[in-house]
Amino acid sequence: MSAEPKAVPARLLVVVIDDHPLVREGLVSLIGRESDLVVAGQAEGVASGLALVAAKVPDVVVTDLSLKDGSGLTLIRELQAHHPAVRILVVSMHEEPFHAERAFRAGARGYLTKRESTGRIADAIRRVAEGKIYASGELLEKLAGRLHRPTTIGSESAVDRLSDRELEVFQLFGRGLETKQVAKEMNVSVKTVEAYMARIKEKLGLGHINEFIHAAVTWTQSARPE
Repeated sequence: MSAEPKAVPARLLVVVIDDHPLVREGLVSLIGRESDLVVAGQAEGVASGLALVAAKVPDVVVTDLSLKDGSGLTLIRELQAHHPAVRILVVSMHEEPFHAERAFRAGARGYLTKRESTGRIADAIRRVAEGKIYASGELLEKLAGRLHRPTTIGSESAVDRLSDRELEVFQLFGRGLETKQVAKEMNVSVKTVEAYMARIKEKLGLGHINEFIHAAVTWTQSARPE
């Protein structure tokens, strides 16, 4: 009597969303090496990413926080609203715990920095697919430490009042970019950037442009990893 054939385990379907083609291809290559993972498609922005997820219905979405047409946080929230069963893993250049915290609050189940992704991406995908949280021990320790910091104007907690796009503007100014450069980086008009600036100043109680720049630089420097 012949033995019953063993069932072939289903492979996890993964969608990769990143605005840098080389990064996308690198992640696709890493994921493709795993026998239990398969890349169902890739996209570069929020709109194309949402359309791809709707068409492929993957198990896991791997996304950056900076996308071609908007914020990865917006993408995460949209996925949570329309595809709650899809698990989300963030793979980002941002090493600051502040960004990881916002990603988790938006609905991500895991957070990796791009420098960590080579050796950890497969395990991270498997873990979030099981509904578990994935992050490095160092990051989790920093996130826990944030809970005990006081709230002041210009602090990370105060900046939590900003929307995703306002935060992006605030950080770009904090990195030394000028208004035209911020507009180009975000693919919006100078007037749009100025409107974001006005709302940021109102939310954080900032007055003159010099005060705005100082607060942005101070926050950006303090949010960087030690």
